[in-house]
Parts: sequence; structure tokens; C-alpha cells
Amino acid sequence: MIALSPEATAHVSALKNFYSERQRPQALRNLSHALATASLIILNAPERGMIAPRPYPKLADFGFLWLKSGRYWVAYDPKGPVIAGVFFETDDIPGRIA
Repeated sequence: MIALSPEATAHVSALKNFYSERQRPQALRNLSHALATASLIILNAPERGMIAPRPYPKLADFGFLWLKSGRYWVAYDPKGPVIAGVFFETDDIPGRIA
């Protein structure tokens, strides 16, 4: 897996804590799989990212590229292989990123 920014590390930690507290081991595995898949795409085909998730076109202003991996939106820096944010698909992404 590629590096996570401090913000992405906090996002992933919060998701892991949420799933652990609710005893959801499959959700933890799904999160790990989504991050591994996103990492491979970012490293091998970074151009596959979109400038913003379709429901949130204003997120393009942040300058990240976005991938949908499993049930997660993954934001990454197009200048280098760093994951900048990880959001569950139903999160209020604009409310959490700003």
C-alpha cells in the first residue's frame, strides 16, 4: 500500500475503530482490500482517477484525483503516490474535507 497523508491516516483509523467497536471483521477486510486495490491503481494507472466524485463536482477545487474502490472514495495527490483521504461512499465528503 502507498503512503497515507496524516488526514487519510485519521480517516482510516476512524473507520477501523468504528468497525472494530461494532465487531465487523468483514468490513475491516473490505476496507483493507479497497485500500490495496486503490494503491495498485494509483501506482500503475494514476490517470484512471477522476477530478471529483460525480456527486461532488466542487471537490475538484482541492486538486486531488479520486477513485472509487469498493465502497470507498479514495482521494490522492496526482503529483506523487500519496493517498490524501478515504471516505465511505455515503459520507458527507464535502463536509469532512473542507
